[in-house]
Amino acid sequence: MDALWVRCVFLLACCCASGLGSANKCDEVRKVFQLRQIGPSHLLPSNPRPGSDLQVCVSKNSTCCTKKMEERYQVAARRDIQNLLQTSSSSLKFLIARNVAAFQESFEALLWQAENYTTTLFQDLYHSMADQAAGPVRELFTDISLFLLGSEFSVDELVQRFFDALFPLVYDHLISPSLSGVSLGHAECVRSLSRSVRPFGGVPGHLADQIARSGVSGKLLLQALHLGIEVINTTDHLQLSRECRRALLKMHYCPHCQGLTQSKPCMGYCINVMRGCLASMAEIDIHWREFVRSLEGLSARMHGPQDLEQVLLGIHRLVRDAVRHAQENGPRLSAQVYKLCGPPSRKPAQSVSIQHSSSRESIPLKASVRAPGGSLANRRKDFLSSLRLYLTYYGGLADQLCASDLASNDALSCWNGTEIVKSYTLRVVGNGIKAQIANPEVKVKGADPVINQIIDKLKHINQLLQGKSIPKLGSLDQIETGSGDAEGRYSGDCDDEDGCAGSGAGEVKRKVSRVSKLQCRCNQIGEDAVKQQRLTSNFCKDRELQIQLRIL
Repeated sequence: MDALWVRCVFLLACCCASGLGSANKCDEVRKVFQLRQIGPSHLLPSNPRPGSDLQVCVSKNSTCCTKKMEERYQVAARRDIQNLLQTSSSSLKFLIARNVAAFQESFEALLWQAENYTTTLFQDLYHSMADQAAGPVRELFTDISLFLLGSEFSVDELVQRFFDALFPLVYDHLISPSLSGVSLGHAECVRSLSRSVRPFGGVPGHLADQIARSGVSGKLLLQALHLGIEVINTTDHLQLSRECRRALLKMHYCPHCQGLTQSKPCMGYCINVMRGCLASMAEIDIHWREFVRSLEGLSARMHGPQDLEQVLLGIHRLVRDAVRHAQENGPRLSAQVYKLCGPPSRKPAQSVSIQHSSSRESIPLKASVRAPGGSLANRRKDFLSSLRLYLTYYGGLADQLCASDLASNDALSCWNGTEIVKSYTLRVVGNGIKAQIANPEVKVKGADPVINQIIDKLKHINQLLQGKSIPKLGSLDQIETGSGDAEGRYSGDCDDEDGCAGSGAGEVKRKVSRVSKLQCRCNQIGEDAVKQQRLTSNFCKDRELQIQLRIL
């Protein structure tokens, strides 16, 4: 009798233990469900139940999941993958964004320094006209700055406008100094002759050519980096297909329905799922590789006349050469001016004195500055050295996510989509759209249209970076090389629409209208991930409008 009683107690204990195990099984699922903030706890059943209403996490055994839980798990799986994508790209995005800001700051510093050199040139060598030359100098560098930011300026015109304003000053103060104080009418006549008598020889054409060549390279570098950020932002917020979302749910959370909250997918299984989900993204790989190599090629060409730093810091020397050329040709220029403008009429001496005094007080001497972080060439070299580490980023992204975050170690038991096994036995497919035909885990119907647009943009910028497609200067889609004969570019043949007769005073109204013509849309780079934006045909430049407003 005692033996029978002991046996009954033992069987009862076993039954209780079994029931407790089932309860603990769902309790663990509940804990993880709440810990990961997947949904409210009331969605969970208190005990395992039949899963006939489940669509993805189907199992022959009882389950701890309900249909509502399955829906929440699918949302969580998609969120987890997008977080992983953003985390994996964060260092690449930061690298590019940081260098975009650094290059822009370097451009601003170089422009400031170049303007300072030119202002100092007039104060040291041509002191008598330094005050009057300050305005044209300031306008020249403002125009160059806006050109580098993407405005639709004609480099020939902005340079020639500076030399148009300079000629009357050089004529009055250096060629015919005894005639200083001539009337405004005579000064305007002298100014109008600048393009026909060519007092500065080929210097204006040579300077415009150098600014155009180096400016195209500098603008193109920034535009390419902005596109790099746009590519990353787009892939960070990739819209996952229905088949992908179901596969992610099955891989990540279906084990939870069976109480297997600590399990991880098999490596081969994970790779199949991720290569299927990121198949369109893998198509970027070949174009991203070409993008990095094309940036390296552009950087290698940015020397001599295409070195923006060298060109900007050499402007003052070309201005000096231009003034010397005019002085050396003084007799010829005087004869031509006298013939075409007649004898000068003087204005009252008092007005000259007053203008000189007020202008003198309004021109502060700028302190010398240096481009931050050393030369642009060194900065480009360091940046490209770091960027090269991400050459295969898009081609290896699916495998990297599985190896570093998602999949189980090969030596451990793992989840194969149905149960825990020692290894995954199905075929592992390759990368890209075509390879997914044989994918046993994810059905891929075709390329993502948003990714196709990004690929088209990469193809276009790669052609520009390689110099294969460079139409006209201005916006991203219209860039010119600035080539041509420096001596013969200014024939003096020009109509009113070209602005040949325009003033060099640099009115604020004209500046604002030019800034309003910029062909760009801003795409903010923030610490938080930006929302998916509608893709346009223009590439975006994040800080340009702020800089332009600051300049104005």
